[in-house]
Amino acid sequence: MDEMKSIRWKQRFENFEKSFKLLEKYANSSISTELEQAGMIQFFETTFELAWKVLKDYLESEGYIAKSPRECIKQAFQIELIEDGHLWMDALAKRNLTSHTYDEELAEKLVKEIQEQFVPLLRNLYNKLLKER
Repeated sequence: MDEMKSIRWKQRFENFEKSFKLLEKYANSSISTELEQAGMIQFFETTFELAWKVLKDYLESEGYIAKSPRECIKQAFQIELIEDGHLWMDALAKRNLTSHTYDEELAEKLVKEIQEQFVPLLRNLYNKLLKER
């Protein structure tokens, strides 16, 4: 059973990796149009969703139980799998906000946060899990 859980997080990591690399690729670009903003936000939403799910699968493979994104973030922070738990919680809040509303001012602010704060946050997770794989 533990081997299946180990395989599951590694498979989920592959999807996270693909999504993260796309997000990272475009995060270094100048984002100026509404379409580019929407694309960046969508890449962030998808990558963040995969990030918390890979955290969940990894935690389960290590014997922890965490069901929600918030629980996964808290547990991953406690075992030092991730750093800056407050920024992770902020990213979760922003991800939840983007899926329910769209506002041009919010979009511009969020794109900047994605580029400056959330991509490095996700990069840290990516690098840490890459070593575990």
